[in-house]
Amino acid sequence: MASLLLVVIYIAFVSLGLPDSLLGSAWPVMYVELGAPVAAQSAITMIITACTVVSSLATAPLVRRLGTGKLVAGSVALTALAILGFSASASLWQLLLLAVPYGLGAGSIDSALNNYVAIHYGERHMSWLHCCWGIGTSVSPVIMGRALAGPMSWHGGYLAVGLMQAVITGVMVFSLPLWKRAGEGAVAEDEAAAAGEGTAGAAAGRFTYADAFRLPGAKSAIFSFGCYSAFEYVCGLWSSSHLVLARGITEAQAATMASFFYMGITVGRLISGFIAPHVGSKNMIRLGQGIAVAGIALLIAGQGEVMLSVALALIGLGCAPIYPSIIALTPERFGENASQSMVSLQMACAYVGSTFAPPLCAALVAAGGAAFVPWLLVVVMVAMVLLSERANARLSAK
Repeated sequence: MASLLLVVIYIAFVSLGLPDSLLGSAWPVMYVELGAPVAAQSAITMIITACTVVSSLATAPLVRRLGTGKLVAGSVALTALAILGFSASASLWQLLLLAVPYGLGAGSIDSALNNYVAIHYGERHMSWLHCCWGIGTSVSPVIMGRALAGPMSWHGGYLAVGLMQAVITGVMVFSLPLWKRAGEGAVAEDEAAAAGEGTAGAAAGRFTYADAFRLPGAKSAIFSFGCYSAFEYVCGLWSSSHLVLARGITEAQAATMASFFYMGITVGRLISGFIAPHVGSKNMIRLGQGIAVAGIALLIAGQGEVMLSVALALIGLGCAPIYPSIIALTPERFGENASQSMVSLQMACAYVGSTFAPPLCAALVAAGGAAFVPWLLVVVMVAMVLLSERANARLSAK
């Protein structure tokens, strides 16, 4: 029964990834049709991520009240409605409005399932969980690329993904009994961890966000996660625009090429699931950072569609182990009692990074052109490495 539940959790993470790469892939066409400024992409993203911060921080009490299964099913349904709404939108203000339910749904899925898998399944399945997210993000740019070449343009791409989300919502609803049959002990542990309670927490009282933030190494771990998310979002949202505006690639081809970034993440996380238990999560983070740096260098120096596609694939391959390895380390670093609080704080900081990095990138593009996108990736990567190593040093010294 636990194995079947794990399959359902994987499907939920496919649904989480499906919409994430749509906006970046379609934006070179969307902003022209909508009569919006190119920087308006960041306004949509900021609303989504701001709402995701709110829902991430609300995850602990929601899991305690509703249970993980019901919360995830409702959140997937909310994102399905938002994406279908995107497909029917004819103006920028409609997209801005629909960004609210999309962000609220995504945050709860991310925070609740990350902590559940970190506690109950370990680092191997954490990598494969995020591989499933990569499957969603790899498929949707291909769908959007084909839609952009057809009569419905970006509306068709959003409609196709929205319908896929609706089907996954049905799967989540029909699988609700699995969460009960998976074992009362596991569910009780999950809800206790989400509430910031556990065996120790029951004696010492609820573990608050303030308590978590004061733990040794917590600040550096949280902010390094924010840097990672900023890095991933900038690459995901602005790689298509960089290819079109700075490299002369056509919109449809750029949307397809952008999928190589997400394919790199997907393949990398599949591989990471096999080697992470042997290499260790800390070293997986370092390995990923090194590969991503090589990809950025090729993106800056490379020419032609093949080399640029390889560069994006390398960056994705480098990103692959970082996110799941940070989450997998959380119960080990800070204890299961603090795990959900730390995961929620890390998620919240990740979404803050996702909120402010894209508009910074948009400002650079507006001021000096899309050629600045890879250099912003360099800056964020340096910050991520420094914070990550500082967290390791603080935790080793405690």
